[in-house]
Amino acid sequence: MKLIPLEDRVVLKPQEAEAKTAGGIVLPDTAKEKPLIGKVVAVGPGKLMDNGQRAPMSVKKNDTVLFGKYSGSDVEVDGEDYKVLRESEILGVIEK
Repeated sequence: MKLIPLEDRVVLKPQEAEAKTAGGIVLPDTAKEKPLIGKVVAVGPGKLMDNGQRAPMSVKKNDTVLFGKYSGSDVEVDGEDYKVLRESEILGVIEK
């Protein structure tokens, strides 16, 4: 199955939470923070403006982005976890 976002929505694959702290302490699953970084899997066509044109999207497929802790909706497709959120909920693009 393929998940295609509508309007200004973006589909992200959240990155796994770190299993160790910077000091080397191994964290159990219950103590891990929810990931706030994800990789863009799919991008919608853009928000429809009043003049009938689409606003260009600021992110593209394969970008690594930072998003808010409680933003978007968690979905599962074919056993894989994804997050669907609006472009405005993305805080920034991480460049490497």
